[in-house]
Amino acid sequence: MRSFGIDAEVYPDSDAETLELGGLYSTGEECFPHKVTLGNFLKIARQPGFEPSRTAFFMPTSDGPCRFGQYAPYLRKVMNDLGYPDVMIFSPTCRDSYDGVDLAGADSQLTMWMALVSGDLLTRFLLKTRPYEVSLGDSDDVFRSSVEDFSRVLEVPGVPPKQRRAQLVEEVVRMRDRFHAVPANYTFGKPLIGLVGEIFCRQDTFSNDDIARRIERLGGECWISDIAEWIWYTNWSQETKIREERGRLNLDFARARIKSHTQHIYEQALLAPVEDDLVGYEEPEDVREILRRSEPYLPPHGCLGEMVLSVGKAIYLAEKGAAGIIDISPFTCMNGVICEGVYPSVSADLNELPIRVCYFDGVNANIDQDLEIFLDLARAYQKRSRWMRRCPAYFD
Repeated sequence: MRSFGIDAEVYPDSDAETLELGGLYSTGEECFPHKVTLGNFLKIARQPGFEPSRTAFFMPTSDGPCRFGQYAPYLRKVMNDLGYPDVMIFSPTCRDSYDGVDLAGADSQLTMWMALVSGDLLTRFLLKTRPYEVSLGDSDDVFRSSVEDFSRVLEVPGVPPKQRRAQLVEEVVRMRDRFHAVPANYTFGKPLIGLVGEIFCRQDTFSNDDIARRIERLGGECWISDIAEWIWYTNWSQETKIREERGRLNLDFARARIKSHTQHIYEQALLAPVEDDLVGYEEPEDVREILRRSEPYLPPHGCLGEMVLSVGKAIYLAEKGAAGIIDISPFTCMNGVICEGVYPSVSADLNELPIRVCYFDGVNANIDQDLEIFLDLARAYQKRSRWMRRCPAYFD
């Protein structure tokens, strides 16, 4: 957003005040990510010098049954109730695959896409390096400095997409070399745990009690579903809806296909320098690979949203050598509850693959004991899994 001339900042880190404010201005029946995001926006509103007329909150939305579709309207209501009607709520929707983020034409959407792919790539490198590092904290240091470096490239205004892509490719190489320099013992055999579930809760370490790091401390390695997966899914949904309503011979369908094709080209350019590093860590080339795996359990044309992706990705990760799957969901999340209902069938069809749904609601609970038991089950599954895990060449 800064690259489009907007003074944009990430909201402050979540903490106890976040939960206090979020709980104060909600009923307790909302899902946990709503409480966290609302609380953090309210923290901004309480900062000295807060100017409502010069402030906008970025809160995307979606249609369908998920309560996420109510986040932006509820935030609007709270701002009005607090006397801040001038605060803008910027809320692009998945209905048109977030075409509403076009703040400066097609260039803005491509810039945001490259930022998203870069962020996912950084997370993948962090999670595949940190379990093997010799000195605790080295990988986190590289991750934080790389985030800053990518941001400096992205925030420069007026850079054409192809030129920015070339700059980001150079940054990917620099990031790759920094992670290579982290002293690490890459020993084959750690159980790989796939993390799927609700996007916000699985990505936000505050909301999920830093579950990935807890698994690493217990001797495991994590593979978390990337955020770009959701964009590919909304692209597929957009194309499917247009095709079913008006067929393929129309301008909107052509635009949707061109957008997806362009995004794929840009994504592949950013991934090219790290192809060897991602052997065994490859994400699906097409979201339809995930949807096909979900089809026997949750048909994607009948079921909508994250539940389809979670089930399909769980199977995909098992085929990549994952020894266990943890679905991270907010307490009472519809997607998590539905997935929990079909996971026993998925597990049985995959030779009793360990699958566990972990619900989070902000109440501190010691989950280490449960995770320790889960890791034992994963280690046992490694011995009977029908899929052999592949790793980069630098693994012993």
